Amino acid sequence: MNYKMIGKFIGRIMLIEAAFLLPACGISIFQGEKEAVQAFAITIFVSAAVGGLLTKRNRGTKKGFHAREGLVCVGISWIVLGLTGALPFFLSGAIPNYVDALFETVSGFTTTGASILPEVEPLPMGMLYWRSFSHWLGGMGVLVFLLAVSSGDERSKGFTMHILRAESPGPKVGKLVPRMKQTAEILYLLYIMLTVLNIVFLLIGKMPLFDAVCTAFGTAGTGGFGIKNDSIAGYSPYLQNVCTVFMLLFGVNFSCYYMLMLRQVKSVFKDEELRLYIGAVVGSTALIALNLRGMYDTVGETIRHAAFQVASIVTTTGFATTDFDLWPTFSKTILVCLMMLGACAGSTGGGFKCGRALLVFKGLRRSVREIVHPGRVEVVRVNGRPMEEKVLANTNAYLAAYALIIVFSFFAISVDGFSVTTNLTAVLSCFNNIGPGLEAVGPTCNFGDFSIFSKLVLILDMLAGRLEIFPILILFSRTTWGRR
Repeated sequence: MNYKMIGKFIGRIMLIEAAFLLPACGISIFQGEKEAVQAFAITIFVSAAVGGLLTKRNRGTKKGFHAREGLVCVGISWIVLGLTGALPFFLSGAIPNYVDALFETVSGFTTTGASILPEVEPLPMGMLYWRSFSHWLGGMGVLVFLLAVSSGDERSKGFTMHILRAESPGPKVGKLVPRMKQTAEILYLLYIMLTVLNIVFLLIGKMPLFDAVCTAFGTAGTGGFGIKNDSIAGYSPYLQNVCTVFMLLFGVNFSCYYMLMLRQVKSVFKDEELRLYIGAVVGSTALIALNLRGMYDTVGETIRHAAFQVASIVTTTGFATTDFDLWPTFSKTILVCLMMLGACAGSTGGGFKCGRALLVFKGLRRSVREIVHPGRVEVVRVNGRPMEEKVLANTNAYLAAYALIIVFSFFAISVDGFSVTTNLTAVLSCFNNIGPGLEAVGPTCNFGDFSIFSKLVLILDMLAGRLEIFPILILFSRTTWGRR
């Protein structure tokens, strides 16, 4: 295990976090929020000091960097981000309990959007900004950002591909261009461009600048932390529609946007995962709108709420324009299914991913055909290209781990005595990085009533869901820390 390289990497992550805390601290200074300024200043100093020390002490390491180190780096880095990022909330007194502050912060970085706060509007503006910005930073991934700004001499140590594979969502990570560092740069450039475009459209709808920036951060990262107690419900229909469109855009695999830049339009529209994603959105919206007929004043309002909630849940954003916990059972069942499906691989959305669902379905179809015709040999193809058996095996392993973690977490938090629906949707929403569930964790409620034990379980679920399970599981394996 290359401990020096891991220490150096974590040190640089802490330095980046310290730098990203500066704008939030500046907002608090401008607003005269003394407790928040002090809390941000202490956190920035601690993060910068520890990060600088780790970077300096582990400078100049030459040993190789392999997949095991990449997974460990990603897992530990995200835990450190949460532990450090929670300090401003705790030190300022905005969230007096540190576990609650950790839950809120991890929920932000993992783009879950599940909150323990009954009200968010009393928070200082600097805290609101940091809370929303954690979504944006976690959406594309802070480690991908580090790869985008890293120096070229680290390519020889072989860590770029291992880090990107460990942090990027999807069954298989591919390069947009031959160099991984350039791939990370392109991803962040597309991410920034879409975020800025989102802010512009929100400003056109006369949303205040601070609201527009924070809302765009939550939309881009598909996170869902709002700065209003009613989430997005208090904004105009135009602004709600803008959020719907951009949530869906950020749920698309970013490689599709790169192909559009290269004018490979036909390849984009032939993408099977994209077609499944669009089909799920359109079909779910139509079914829910039909089921909700008569519940709202007009057909247009019904379609708007249905489309918004479908977009919010399938992209795992978690914004809300209405209390969908009051919807008919059929509509809520569709939303629960969308919780598990999730967005496209290679997007900022969470969930199982449409790409994996496609592979599972095609693998199941192949197994059925081979049972009927034992001598038949069939290759699973996606977009006309044969998939490696290793990718299919990894997808099946992921599905097994996905199901086991949900079952274990469901049993673990049941000790708190909430209803089956509350516990199940709480686990599904945290593990799939969605935010709201149903009943006691619905869009008008929060996770504050869970015990400390249950909150810690849900924190691990959020981390495991965001990092695609294995970077967290590998931290608990003895073989990880032993010799090769």
